[in-house]
Amino acid sequence: MKYRGSPTFSHGQADKIGVLVTNLGTPEAPTKAALKPYLKEFLSDPRVVEVPRLLWFLILNGVILRFRPKRSAAAYETVWTERGSPLLFHTQDQASAIEKKLKESWGDNIVVDFAMRYGNPALGQVVEKMMQKGVRKLLVLPLYPQYSASTTASTFDALAKDFTKRRWLPELRFITHYHDFPPFIEAAAKRIERHWEEHGRADKLLLSYHGIPLRYLKNGDPYHCECYKTSRLLAERLGLGENDYLTTFQSRFGREEWLQPYTDMTMKALPEKGVKSVQVFCPGFSSDCLETVEEIGEENREYFMDSGGERYEYISALNAESEHINALTQLIERNMQGWSVDEVSGRRQQRADAVKEQSLPYDN
Repeated sequence: MKYRGSPTFSHGQADKIGVLVTNLGTPEAPTKAALKPYLKEFLSDPRVVEVPRLLWFLILNGVILRFRPKRSAAAYETVWTERGSPLLFHTQDQASAIEKKLKESWGDNIVVDFAMRYGNPALGQVVEKMMQKGVRKLLVLPLYPQYSASTTASTFDALAKDFTKRRWLPELRFITHYHDFPPFIEAAAKRIERHWEEHGRADKLLLSYHGIPLRYLKNGDPYHCECYKTSRLLAERLGLGENDYLTTFQSRFGREEWLQPYTDMTMKALPEKGVKSVQVFCPGFSSDCLETVEEIGEENREYFMDSGGERYEYISALNAESEHINALTQLIERNMQGWSVDEVSGRRQQRADAVKEQSLPYDN
């Protein structure tokens, strides 16, 4: 087996602690040509689509990749900015803010970077770059508050696959979820409260999460339960009664049944029930992206207003807001307990001393 990475390291290189934040991914451009390889990588993941591989290969390559890239490109074009994809630059901003915050306590022995599960910057390339900087302890934080095999576990799969190609592996810690982490709940609550202070409240607050097939829940995926727990904790923090808010699920794909209630069908039905104003927040999305800006901000607005609604407001994701960065930093530091810069640096010094005293091969 051919291993990735440099076989030797500089004798003067200090060992460092690395923090890698990851997100789903994004195409390189809002074009059909850029969407096809991105969608192929995404939809080929057996964690995302749990269908027999041969059957899915025929469907994906024979039908979906012939038509979906063009439609998806048109949707991405509506959210693309001068900085590119919202998901990409928001994740980059989050990583930069987390690094700044961590360096206040940990100094320059902390390395923070970000990667995407699909597309670029690719996870393996970023891990390689971090290890070349001396990272020997690596904490990975997928920016999915609620765990699902289709997101969090898929990230671990990609990381594990990359590690099979490496001779020297870092000590690894992997955060699987933070759906009920109090600082996260507080950051989300404050985001909603600031919107209320500026715009007032609506008849109903909708908490919309990305959907997954109902079959995944029946097979043991905890995502559904974690979404409802996040909603309950948010409602308790905001002082909402059970009739003041709803939990819904968006972005379904294909013909099989997904988690319900569906966000789009709910939007179409609410005005008939006397709900004329709604505000929507997406607690499962750490960053604004196509599914929040276009699907929630535009598409579902049309469903609600065309069905008789009078007021519709999307409350933006937490992105790189200070409360969110503080929450993520606290989450990271809690999971770094037992690691210290002094320990990492001291271990390196012990190896260097051994070289001097015993003339041992220096392997850093």
